[in-house]
Amino acid sequence: MCGIVGYVGPREAAPVLVEGLGRLEYRGYDSAGVAVLNGGGVETRKLAGRIALLRGLLVEAPVHGSCGIGHTRWATHGAPTERNAHPHTDCDGTLALVHNGIIENADVLRTRLERAGHRFTTETDTETLAHLIEDSTGETLEERVTAALGHVEGTYGIAVVSETDPGKIVVARRGSPVLLGVGDGEFLVASDASAVLAHTRSVVYLNDGDVAVVTRAGYRVLDSHAQEQDRAVDDIEWDLDAIALGGYPHFMLKEICEQAETVRSTLRGRLLADEGTARLNGLNLTPAQCSRIRRIVIVACGTSWHAGLVGRHVLEELVEIPVSVEYASEYRYRRELRIPGTLTIAISQSGETADTLEALRAAKTVGSTVIGLVNVVGSTIAREADGGIYLHAGPEIGVASTKAFTAQVVALLLLGLWLGRQRGVSVDEGRAMVTELLRLPDLVARTLQVESQIRALAQRYAEARNALYLGRGVNFPVALEGALKLKEISYIHAEGYPAAEMKHGPIALIDENMPVVCLAPKDSVYAKVVSNMQEVKARGGRIIAITSEGNGDLGRLVDHQIAVPASSPLLAPVLTVIPLQLLAYHIAVLRGCDVDRPRNLAKSVTVE
Repeated sequence: MCGIVGYVGPREAAPVLVEGLGRLEYRGYDSAGVAVLNGGGVETRKLAGRIALLRGLLVEAPVHGSCGIGHTRWATHGAPTERNAHPHTDCDGTLALVHNGIIENADVLRTRLERAGHRFTTETDTETLAHLIEDSTGETLEERVTAALGHVEGTYGIAVVSETDPGKIVVARRGSPVLLGVGDGEFLVASDASAVLAHTRSVVYLNDGDVAVVTRAGYRVLDSHAQEQDRAVDDIEWDLDAIALGGYPHFMLKEICEQAETVRSTLRGRLLADEGTARLNGLNLTPAQCSRIRRIVIVACGTSWHAGLVGRHVLEELVEIPVSVEYASEYRYRRELRIPGTLTIAISQSGETADTLEALRAAKTVGSTVIGLVNVVGSTIAREADGGIYLHAGPEIGVASTKAFTAQVVALLLLGLWLGRQRGVSVDEGRAMVTELLRLPDLVARTLQVESQIRALAQRYAEARNALYLGRGVNFPVALEGALKLKEISYIHAEGYPAAEMKHGPIALIDENMPVVCLAPKDSVYAKVVSNMQEVKARGGRIIAITSEGNGDLGRLVDHQIAVPASSPLLAPVLTVIPLQLLAYHIAVLRGCDVDRPRNLAKSVTVE
């Protein structure tokens, strides 16, 4: 979850490091720091707080040198203080290290190292790595790093510099992403491609167990046995404009407003109108394999889990196969049965979510075919899955996911169409769905026009202390997602519930101060949802209805209604979620919250 950056080349390292950290701040923003080899030793600057403060510190107390590493932190072990900020050093300050991940046996290692005379100055698990490398034998820095990592249990993405090996960065990964940026006479290290994009579009993704040695002359990638390995150089497809605000006040609003185009990008080139199906060559599933599927398991976390719940409705409707949706963090620790004919779908925006990655591995262990739905080309889930679908939503910088959710739902619609056609959906039915999907980007664009209504609504409810979101069928996951967005960025307590389940408990909370958001597009359960709204009205709740055009006027029943364009029921979540995203955003802005960097959260959750 933390951000790592490194640089070696002809330029001053510190400005490159700070620029890269600024692009990684969405991965963690509790504290930040850099370490630079200054020709005589390792010099560090670090503090508690944001990158802007680090930038100011480096103006007041600059560091010079052409090789260095930097870090922006999301705290796991130890409070977000200057003392606990990375980089961490060994006893003599000759070595500096930055780390993303968790060292699970840190307490055992710390006890052993302290008995050997090492002096610890922080509460972090990461500091044990610095002392462990100091304690290890080897003629080169990479040999000492490799030896030290042999004692480590847990996950890591690390970058290390040492005055005994000047001009060199040693990088290693296990379970936490690290890549190399290949420039013209210079090389970069980062936990995310966005940090290197201003300098190069060529990147090398490291595999688990890799150790890379990076100098101004080039790089070498070694496996766990110190054998040199070839790793492909990939080109980043997007450019700096994709990670710039472009006139928007926040990345979250920018990404909400991009959804018409991101939906179009997810669909682009994948719909075959005449055949009534989708083109998904990346799945690597043969017709024979499709015919043997007997159940589908979706594993995901957070917003991706909500997308999976929508996907369950889509797949059961179109493919007529039972689907279960599992929290990846629970799935990986439950005994999984070896059931022939199981297809597992791992959903993750970053493709690096630790729990989802481990769930994928657990599924493969019991013989399941696994496909990934990810947004990041070259991510670990993309490489370890048997096949998959890239979302092509572009980089998502806002910590609260928006455009990735709608792209995930669209990808699941494509998968449902493709599998359905493989297993009995007629050509005519397929063509009808293709027609609906082709309309979807324009429907999203029309839905975004409700923003002025939502902004006025936010003024009314910005001071609410609690909120309830209700939905049924395929829109129940949208209620969960709307509640999550409000919690994440405005810090208002909110819960999503199946509308009919409300009377089994949450109805006790409803009074005149409780806003209740009801998802009520035109579908087979619309009348039931209206009945549930009557129950809320009878208790004095303030009802905000998200309905669809052509449903008629609910003005006598609800306090506010927002109409989205009419669509087929399975596509409705892509539209009904947008007003909820906008509502959370505008309420958070009115409450003075840091919308893009909500407290205690970070993007790309690479720890348990």
